[in-house]
Amino acid sequence: MNAIQNTGLTRRSFLSASGIAVAFALSRPAFAQLAGGGEGGAGPAVVAPDLPGSLKSWPYLDSWIQLDEKGHATVFTGKAELGQGIRTALLQVAAEELDLPPTSVTLVTVDTARTPDEGLTAGSHSMQDSGTAIRNAAANVRMVLLQKAAERLQVQPDRLTTTGDGRILGSDGQTVSYGEVAAALSLHVEAIAHAPLRTKTEFRTMGTNLPRIDIPAKTTGGQAFLHDMRLPGMLHARLLRGPSERTRLKLPPAAEIEVMPRVVKFVQNGDFAAIVAEKEWDAIKLMRKLQASDYEPVGAPFPIGSVTDTLKALPARDIVILDVAHPVAAPVKTLSARYTRRWISHGSIGPSCAIALLQDDLLTIWTHSQGTYDVRRVAAELLGRPIEKIRAIHVEGSGCYGQNGADDVAAEAAYIAMTVPGRPVRLQWMREQEFGWEPLGPGMVTEVEAGLDASDRIVAWKYDVWSNPHNNRPVGAGGVLVGNQIVPSFPQPEGKEIPMPEGDGSRNSNPLYDLPNMNVLYHFIKDMPIRVSALRSLGAHLNVFSIESMFDELALAGNIDPLDLRLNHMADARARQVMQTATDAFGWRKRQKKGPFHGFGMAFARYKNLGAYCAVCMEISVDQNTGRITVHRVQAAADCGEVVSPNGVQNQVEGAIIQSLSWCTREEVTNDQTIRTSFDWSAYPILRFLDIPEKIDVIVEELPGQPFLGVAECGQGPTSAALANALADATGIRFRGMPMTPERVRAAIVTL
Repeated sequence: MNAIQNTGLTRRSFLSASGIAVAFALSRPAFAQLAGGGEGGAGPAVVAPDLPGSLKSWPYLDSWIQLDEKGHATVFTGKAELGQGIRTALLQVAAEELDLPPTSVTLVTVDTARTPDEGLTAGSHSMQDSGTAIRNAAANVRMVLLQKAAERLQVQPDRLTTTGDGRILGSDGQTVSYGEVAAALSLHVEAIAHAPLRTKTEFRTMGTNLPRIDIPAKTTGGQAFLHDMRLPGMLHARLLRGPSERTRLKLPPAAEIEVMPRVVKFVQNGDFAAIVAEKEWDAIKLMRKLQASDYEPVGAPFPIGSVTDTLKALPARDIVILDVAHPVAAPVKTLSARYTRRWISHGSIGPSCAIALLQDDLLTIWTHSQGTYDVRRVAAELLGRPIEKIRAIHVEGSGCYGQNGADDVAAEAAYIAMTVPGRPVRLQWMREQEFGWEPLGPGMVTEVEAGLDASDRIVAWKYDVWSNPHNNRPVGAGGVLVGNQIVPSFPQPEGKEIPMPEGDGSRNSNPLYDLPNMNVLYHFIKDMPIRVSALRSLGAHLNVFSIESMFDELALAGNIDPLDLRLNHMADARARQVMQTATDAFGWRKRQKKGPFHGFGMAFARYKNLGAYCAVCMEISVDQNTGRITVHRVQAAADCGEVVSPNGVQNQVEGAIIQSLSWCTREEVTNDQTIRTSFDWSAYPILRFLDIPEKIDVIVEELPGQPFLGVAECGQGPTSAALANALADATGIRFRGMPMTPERVRAAIVTL
């Protein structure tokens, strides 16, 4: 893996090894702050507000691209590969605008010693921020190459063209290679805002299905993940904790543990404890033996009531999201409904893992956190160490959709590594520790009141949402478990909401539909009855579920087709097109039930009302005896602006569909008053291969020249809503609480 090969690479040696020096410089004062998808810290300073994407923070071309004497390009991104295929997509963008073959481009993902800080990889912002920056930086570099080549060949730049293989060709037949020009060129210059971009008719790489870079190792058992990394002399560590958050393990005295066979190191400070061994299996056996000790509860009891009762019993701060009022006729039909989602886990297939090494006074941390720069900042505060003596490198982990345990385990590995200098320490949580301690996706409640006039127009819309913060990603030592457990401890930061338009619990609570009267209120609850933070799509999942479910309930009340009700209230032309594309391909107008317990549903959303558009249509049937839902086919359409990799977009929407189906039909964390109780896949089931839809088709709208919108999270809300609408169509019963498990479906329909 690159991370292993680069273990001994210093920033100085890296920068001196190339034909063009790379310097990360911010020469002007900051104008504002960027946020990574609205989550985490404030993000890097904005120094060039007129530049697109992350060039706003890193305007110098050599922050993004380096060319060597052979004309090979190294491209740097501050965004991380999380399984979403961003390494492939960003490489395609760079290759296209540099007009180089992809094989002549190397992409370096987030590494605090090598790449620009682009904040978190979150919120479907990678293409919007980094893709836009790399595209424009590459266009700038190509423009500079042409200008310098023109000077060399003594011709006008407009008489030159690039050939796609690292050469520049003049109208008179003269040629010069990128490498020859690069040898005498410095890219430590600021980008300009409107460097000419290549157009669709010129594309050689963008818009094609380049094979995913990250897939081969995953399908052949190669070194695909951080979990697979092995470094020379590596030690293995395991944590010693109670079964879940709010418990404390009663360990034997340290002196007894330190003399146990095969113990290399016992690390303890306050309530934090870890065992270190030469072999992983020895560390696990030692952990199991010590983990059998008694534990005691600490902190407040866990809630055991409904999510509605739990959240509404807590103090809330009311935030007005929308307040729109226009005079219209009074509604003749009114409906009200409550929708809920329980707390859910990330359900990462690989439990969180990190490796740390203190070598020559430099602490290096390999992490699969979405906030690699924040991992560095957290470690600096936790250890009281100068930040320049810490390097954090992202390596993909097997499972990541927000803040799982990745940030915690990175800080813990760093803490342990400081006690064994010169030896890499690999720390992996156990499955039950992941389920017991990771931050969860918050439980949420919404309440909707809506009304139709005599013409079946929606004239009243009142919407309330209750939620804890979804933005507890650590930016300091108080945000990670070890920081709370050591003595003296770092206080946990107070939960704060993410302001709109990104939003957190309020995300997508503001309908994109054109409604004359809308009142949307966010009841923000900072006190968390259980540890929560970011999970994919944040509040958009339940908010879209609620809005799109209510639209179907209104359509039924008005005896109008659900598609027509949506189109009648949608002014956004791209939204209308996505809905029309999906429903036409699905055959919505021609749909016919095949009998009882068979039905159809659809739903739509634009993610954050800023990102990708997505419409989902679904055909299902329900087994009356078991309550099991079979999804026969799913038809989706997505508009993410300019398309870099059509298959990559399809992959992301397909993944969102499957994960969202798992959330809304299977997933909920359980607990009693003392501990969480869903410690494995039997207590926390997820969708299995046998349960995925029989057929999924995704149409990708082609919009050349439009800005990148990102993709990954756009399907989460529409999928769950489409399923709920199809289930209501199939059974005549409206299910408003997730998860809609087979047991709950069967209990509801057994009397029909």
